[in-house]
Amino acid sequence: MSRKILLLEDDPNLGFVLQEQLESGGFKVTLMTNGEDGLTASQKGRFDLCLVDVMMPRKDGFTFAREFRAKDSSTPIIFLTAKSLKEDRIEGFKIGGDDYVTKPFSMEELMLRIQAVLKRSSAREAPPRKQKIRFGDFTFDVASQTLLSKSGKQVLTAKEAQVLSLLCASLNDVVLRNDILKSIWNDDSIYNSRSLDVFISKLRKYLADDGSVRILSVHGKGYKLSSRR
Repeated sequence: MSRKILLLEDDPNLGFVLQEQLESGGFKVTLMTNGEDGLTASQKGRFDLCLVDVMMPRKDGFTFAREFRAKDSSTPIIFLTAKSLKEDRIEGFKIGGDDYVTKPFSMEELMLRIQAVLKRSSAREAPPRKQKIRFGDFTFDVASQTLLSKSGKQVLTAKEAQVLSLLCASLNDVVLRNDILKSIWNDDSIYNSRSLDVFISKLRKYLADDGSVRILSVHGKGYKLSSRR
């Protein structure tokens, strides 16, 4: 079944090109030229993703996103904008945007970003494959957020459990830092990036009892939960 995209773009030429390219890529696209009509369309049907121009008449992209997020906290939003200021990007993520693409952009880049956001969204919605995950001497009980080992039980905070779940899902493979930030915080700001560092440090302490298990930092990419057993 084709994934449905709500596209909000007030430039008729760009809107036409984007709609044509997205539909050629297998998506079903509803195009609106302002935020007000976009909000009406979002209330009439369900979409898998919203692709939103920031500068629009009758309701700009940020206003649309605030009102949309008040009723829908899960459908991904990607902002399209000619504004590249850091403050605008932070504002977009604070509102609940999942990504921020600065014009001009290539269609290839946009398609890759859409696929990445939809993949993260599907992972959040999917039920956990395992309630208990075993690696090394540890058993991670996802439901109770507890980490069991020979030395006892460690109760994790919600964020610690979320980070560990992502690392366990890709055991012995790299998990991109930005994917962790956007999946858990929906925001890759410096503040949240520092928070992630704190959680990684805490998890490393919890795992220190088993020398065969380590959380490795992969320079320029992210983290890898490595287990030799």
